[in-house]
Amino acid sequence: MSTEIRLVVDAVSNEKNVPKEIVFEALEAALESASKKRYGAEWEFKVVINRNTGDYETFRAWTVIDENALNEEGEPMVQNLLAELTLAQAQEKKADAKIGDVILEMIPSVEFGRIAAQTAKQVIMQRLRTAKRDQIAEEYRARIGELVAGTVKKVTRENVIIELGNNAEALLRRSDMLPREIVRIGDRVRAYLQDVRPELRGPQLVVSRTCPEMLIELFKIEVPEIGDGLIELKGAARDPGVRAKIAVLAKDNRIDPIGACVGMRGSRVQAVSSELGGERVDIVLWDDNPAQFVINAIAPAEVASIIIDDDARSMDVIVSEEQLSAAIGRNGQNIRLASQLTGWELNVISQNQAQTRDQEEFEKFSQLFVDHLQVSPEIAGCLVEAGFTSIEEIAYVPPQELMEVEGMDEALMGALRQRAKDSLLTKAIAEEERLGENAPASDLLEIAGMDKQLAYTLANRGIVSREDLAEQSIDDLLDIEGMNEKRAGELIMAARAHWFVEQ
Repeated sequence: MSTEIRLVVDAVSNEKNVPKEIVFEALEAALESASKKRYGAEWEFKVVINRNTGDYETFRAWTVIDENALNEEGEPMVQNLLAELTLAQAQEKKADAKIGDVILEMIPSVEFGRIAAQTAKQVIMQRLRTAKRDQIAEEYRARIGELVAGTVKKVTRENVIIELGNNAEALLRRSDMLPREIVRIGDRVRAYLQDVRPELRGPQLVVSRTCPEMLIELFKIEVPEIGDGLIELKGAARDPGVRAKIAVLAKDNRIDPIGACVGMRGSRVQAVSSELGGERVDIVLWDDNPAQFVINAIAPAEVASIIIDDDARSMDVIVSEEQLSAAIGRNGQNIRLASQLTGWELNVISQNQAQTRDQEEFEKFSQLFVDHLQVSPEIAGCLVEAGFTSIEEIAYVPPQELMEVEGMDEALMGALRQRAKDSLLTKAIAEEERLGENAPASDLLEIAGMDKQLAYTLANRGIVSREDLAEQSIDDLLDIEGMNEKRAGELIMAARAHWFVEQ
């Protein structure tokens, strides 16, 4: 039989163009299957074929398990007495056996006859299909982030299947297609490879035509300067099939990055637009100054001024009344794309709205200082103009910052700081009284995301302990000042966490 096995291995390896090792492994699996048919389906076997001679040996296999271990259902781990041994049983066969070992015992081998050969053929074909799928997966996994092209093979209500060649197929979901895009069987389609997902029936290549990366890759194809490293693409934002913005930066000062991407008479940007169903593309000059980058991104609207909030990573973009509609764009499209491209939350307001808002804030903060610091409106106004907006700032900022306020002297500064601290103390005492006598339990205070003020507020509503909070619904908490659905949900789930641990 050894000669016959070697002949089978050589023939299959040459015919199917696969390594001999894969054929040997398939034959071993086939002989193990034939052994089950002879000795019993519940037995476990291991067949070892000598790669040089073709001779093979068959072993009955037992797995050494912990007899005291329980599975997830609380049942003993011993399930198959014909293929599993307790540690004590295993050590009778092999003194140094330990849990997890496989004990082998040689038994007579089945002959490599017609049934074994037929089983081997089935196993080999299955192994070949698996190997081919794995080969495709590895090939395309290395190409994630690239454009792939193929022919439409199948069109359904939810998906389009694209034949990429060499038995590779890509899945293009309807949600990843351009709006109102129509494809037919046989059409040539280009898309961006996002992922390679393992599936039971083979790897699934997931592609998209709506992601920003698709736009970037198309420009890399159309603009040679990008491939040469003379122009860098810094990012893109898309409203698929309608409008997009892409940020570019020249690595060489002699090159106009926008002109290079537009091309002669717009040929390059037009080629990209045509591939994306006529999607209009704005090419934006990238700048390391966030404010200037936003000004570039919001074009064609002209920006009058910008107010930056670094903590919230947001900007108020102030434009004239005439530029307001252009800055916002149809259905907010222009400002939305500019926000996505720059990574800043952008709020567009007119100059009149900005002036009204500034005046309201000036009056609000001025009145705050008049009421709590007992100063004249003129002094209060000077504090606001110097950038002070809270009592805490007056009480605790370095003295030299207060001294820079117009009309300030050391005596006034000292008085203001003392009045500010007195005001904060009075407020703290009033807050303690407002919180009432009901004190929250320690387990309520220890919940993740809980603060002292909220805990006292909950306690005054009868929600004193962690268990009390766990029994609430999100709607029960939404009328608390500063509360929203997200935070309410997180607090309730944190209060319920011990339920799941106990279960």
